[in-house]
Amino acid sequence: MAEIREVMGIREASDYLGISRDTLYKYVMGERIPAFKLGNRWKFKKTVLDRWMERQSTQREDRGTAKSRASAR
Repeated sequence: MAEIREVMGIREASDYLGISRDTLYKYVMGERIPAFKLGNRWKFKKTVLDRWMERQSTQREDRGTAKSRASAR
């Protein structure tokens, strides 16, 4: 398995997240994912992506629980 660096470019970040580069660019342009520019290239910090993914999964679980409670009424 390839070493995962702390700061990744589009290729490494898309591989790490398991999404296409095109999708990652769409997320970046829509400000849906944390990224920063270094020169003219987008960069992603692994620790920031990990926290973002954790928040995303927690929000999904919270919404799922709320929907379950609402449908049970």
